[in-house]
Amino acid sequence: MGASRARRLIAAARSPQDGEILRLAVPAFGALVAEPLFLLADSAIVGRIGTVPLGGLGVASQALTTLVGISIFLAYGTTAAVARQLGAGNTKAAIRQGVDGLWLAAMIGVVVLAAGWPLAPAIVGAFGGTAAVTAQAATYLRISLLGAPAMLAVLAGTGVLRGLQDTRTPLLVAVAANVVNVVLNATLVLGLHWGIAGSAWGTAIAQNGTAAVYLVVVGRGARRAGVSFAPDWAGLRTAAFAGASLVVRTIALQAALIITTAIAARQGDAAIAAHQVAFRIWGLLAFALDAIAIAGQAITGRYLGAGDAAGARAATNRMITWGAVYGVFFGLVVLIARPWLPDLFAVTPQVRGLLLGVLIIVAVQQPAAGVVFVLDGVLIGAGDQDYLAVTGLLNLAIFAVAAAAVVTSHGGLIALWIAFSVWLLSRLATLTLRARSSRWLITGAVRVSGPRPAQRS
Repeated sequence: MGASRARRLIAAARSPQDGEILRLAVPAFGALVAEPLFLLADSAIVGRIGTVPLGGLGVASQALTTLVGISIFLAYGTTAAVARQLGAGNTKAAIRQGVDGLWLAAMIGVVVLAAGWPLAPAIVGAFGGTAAVTAQAATYLRISLLGAPAMLAVLAGTGVLRGLQDTRTPLLVAVAANVVNVVLNATLVLGLHWGIAGSAWGTAIAQNGTAAVYLVVVGRGARRAGVSFAPDWAGLRTAAFAGASLVVRTIALQAALIITTAIAARQGDAAIAAHQVAFRIWGLLAFALDAIAIAGQAITGRYLGAGDAAGARAATNRMITWGAVYGVFFGLVVLIARPWLPDLFAVTPQVRGLLLGVLIIVAVQQPAAGVVFVLDGVLIGAGDQDYLAVTGLLNLAIFAVAAAAVVTSHGGLIALWIAFSVWLLSRLATLTLRARSSRWLITGAVRVSGPRPAQRS
């Protein structure tokens, strides 16, 4: 009787959406975790040549992430648009939108490189670190910007494949690329003693190789579907305007991360070094939890494209549960591993003390983060970018007040991370409020806003 009851409970706990979520989320998890894992490896490699280069890597990485991350709509918007067309049965139109995304990525990437190269010293200087940290950061940023167009092409290519419900290919590409990245970093930094410049060159080379792979994969798919790889200017304009709200949402998000890093940099070399390591760990967990959000983008777009609002709602509820459960799990993992994590980065005793305190906050954040990332992905998949843009600015304003309180009260790194938690909880509140409504459940191959979701028979 006991075994029979256990089987019934397990069956009841399952959901029809679990198989679909797993099929997309598991490979997405591997692809997403691959990058921060190898960024952690970069930090571990650079950390062995000193605290100042590690702090410089932290500042430059945040600056580069911001410059490139503003264009994350190339992945997210492309995923949603391609998935909607796929759900509506328009495979050729889906691939055409993906090709438009790649061309848009190339154009934006050239602009980022052209603007970022001469402004690199001013960009890293704005973080307010010491002269030594700023010099290291400027060196890293300028070299790594040579991979910026490739980074954006990778975003767009990833979005195409995710929209086509393929998360396995991005996994294989990410793992291969990041293995190459680590080998290059270890060789150039520790073997040839190029310092932080070696880490930047390794990253730039790996990114350009990855972009070439995506161009080949998407190009083959376009040829099979009979889609021209030439630019379609009308499609490029549509993709650019469609991504405008996502850019605002992303700028608001990146601003919170920049403010956090800038305040940490002003607290001294030990604080920015500890923050760099803690943020890498936080980023690793964020990417891990974001795997369900990636599935959410693809699944939500396809359901709504097919006219199935009820299916989108059911899948969303299931993914929220998964996000919360895995958030609890990752939080416990951090707490258990916390005593040994500083040793992985060969940090000084002062940095170790700061890091151990921050890691407790990182662990406690994870359940809320799991739900936040899922709901963000679902609403992006639904094309609800306008709401995300407005609430992103609201959340940023709330965080700015909390961050200002840290500065005026001369709070330390722990206080800064508590303010960061306020921002996360604000996002949780605004996203949950939207998800409980039906205003985002708009169906069709192309999202057209209206007072109520359209229902297809």
